[in-house]
Amino acid sequence: MSLEKFLHNLHFDIDKANQPNWEADWEDAPLAYKLYSGLPVVPLSAEVPLTLTGGEPPARLDLNRVGHFLWYVFGFTQLSQSVFPMDSTEQDSYPLQSYRRFAPSGGALYPNELYVYLKVEGLLDGVYHYDAAHHSLVLLREGNFDSYIARALGNRCDISSCFGIVFVSTRFWKNFFKYNNFAYRLQGLDAGVLIGQLMEVAKRFGFASGVYFQFLDTAINHLLGLSEQEESVYSVIPLSVETTNWSTNGRGLYENVISEELRQELPAIHPEHFERSLSVREYPMITAMNEASKLNSTWAFRVMEGRGIAERVDPAVVLPHIEPLSYDLAEACGNRFSPDMDFVLGMVSQQQLAALLLEATASFSYRNDLDEAYRSSFPRVTIYSCLYNVEGISNGAYYYDSTEHMLREICPGDHRLHLQTGMSLDNVNLLQVPLCLHVAGDKKFYKKELGYRGYRIQQMEAGMLVQRLLLAASALGMGGHPLLGFDANLSDELYKMDQQGKTSLIQIPIGPYRSRPWLRGSLHS
Repeated sequence: MSLEKFLHNLHFDIDKANQPNWEADWEDAPLAYKLYSGLPVVPLSAEVPLTLTGGEPPARLDLNRVGHFLWYVFGFTQLSQSVFPMDSTEQDSYPLQSYRRFAPSGGALYPNELYVYLKVEGLLDGVYHYDAAHHSLVLLREGNFDSYIARALGNRCDISSCFGIVFVSTRFWKNFFKYNNFAYRLQGLDAGVLIGQLMEVAKRFGFASGVYFQFLDTAINHLLGLSEQEESVYSVIPLSVETTNWSTNGRGLYENVISEELRQELPAIHPEHFERSLSVREYPMITAMNEASKLNSTWAFRVMEGRGIAERVDPAVVLPHIEPLSYDLAEACGNRFSPDMDFVLGMVSQQQLAALLLEATASFSYRNDLDEAYRSSFPRVTIYSCLYNVEGISNGAYYYDSTEHMLREICPGDHRLHLQTGMSLDNVNLLQVPLCLHVAGDKKFYKKELGYRGYRIQQMEAGMLVQRLLLAASALGMGGHPLLGFDANLSDELYKMDQQGKTSLIQIPIGPYRSRPWLRGSLHS
C-alpha cells in the first residue's frame, strides 16, 4: 500500500488501513510509561502547588519549579479502576486499571514520552527523561548541548538563553498493540494534546515557549539515545524566562547542517529500558511513515506562506464580545471530564459559546517554526460546529470565523441524529449534546509544502486545539469527549468542506453532564 493511500484510508476507511484480523493481547500489553534502568535518578518534589493562576516570570528558577511544571504537564494524577457491567458476557470479570494524567489520551495509553535538556540550579546540565511513574528525572547524557541542539534546529533559536528544551516523542508500540495502524493517527493527536497542555502550563509558570516541528530527526533521536525503529521525537519546545531569539528564518537558512554529520559529533548511547511486552509485533507502515517524514538537512526546513481562506457569504451570527476567561488551570485540569452517556441536554448561553470558542482559539495562537515571525496568518486548523439549544441562535451547522468572532451558518436544522448515524460506536448519545464541534484542516495536509511530515504536524495542531477546547469547556462547567469514530465524509458534506479543501479531523461533543457514580482518588499531594 502506498503511503498516500495509507493516509487516505487512515482517515476515510480505517478497515483498509489496518492489518486484518487484529486483536489486542492485553496480557502482553506494554506499560503506559517508560522505565530506564541503571542510570542516575533525580527525585522531584511532590509538594506541587495547588493552584495555577500566575503568568509572571519566576523570581527563582530551580529544580523544584521545573518538577512542578513537569507534573502538571505529564505526571500521573489519578488511578482509575473499572469493571465490566453486570450484563457483560465476559465470564471472568476483573478490574481494568489505568493511570490518568491531566492531558487525555486515546484509550489512556499515552504513547508519548517527555525528555528535557535542562540547565537549572540544583541539577547537572544534561539531557533527562521524565519518569512519570516515579516523578523523577533520569540522566541520559551529562553536559552542555546548546550548540548541538541549536544546529539541529537550523540555528533558528537562541538555545543558550533557554533554561530547558522539551522533546515530545512517540513510542510506536505503546498504542499500536491495541489500535494497529490507526495508532499513527492517534499518535500525532496525542502528541498535540500533550503540547497543548504544556503550552498552557508554561504560561502559568511564566515560561516563554515555542514549538519547532522541523528539526534534524536522526540527530535529535541520537542525542536522546532513541532507537528510531521504536521511538522518534515529534516536536522540540524550548523554554525560557529571558529574552530569546525565536527567529524562523535566521542564519540557519544559509548554513546547511546535515543530520548524519551532526550526529557524528556525539558518541552513541544505548540506555537500557524495560519492555513489558514479550512479543513486540512489527508495524511496517508506521516505520515507513516515520522514515518518509524525516528531515535530513536544515535546507529542507520550510516557512509556510499564508493561504487565504475562501471568502464566505453565508449568513452570519455575531457572537457577544466577552472578556478573556480567567480561571485556575489546576482546577480546570482536575475537573476535566469526558462524558460518555453522561451528557445531559441543557440550554447553552451565547456567552458560554462565545467564551468557549474565543478562549480556545485565542489560547491556540502560539509561536512556531512554520509561520513567519510578526506576520499574521490564517490558522491551519479551524472549528466547525453543529449547534442545538443554544440561546438566541438557530439550530444548524456553522463555521466559526475566529478573525471576526462570528458564526457563519452553513446548513440550518437539527443535525444531531444525522451525526449519530455516522458514529462507529454508540458510546455517546448526541441527542443529549448541544454543541458538537469538528476541528478541520487541509484535506491534503499541506503535503506540497511539508511532504508527509505535514500529516503528523496537522494532527498535532488539531490535538493542541482540542486540548484548548477541553480546558475551556471544563472552566465553563461543561464536559467534552474527543471522538475519532465518526464518518468524516458525512461531516465534510454537511459543512460543505470540499469547497474549502478541508476535512474533519476530530469530533468533540461538548455540553452539560451528570455526575457519574464512581469512586475517585487523586494522586495529588
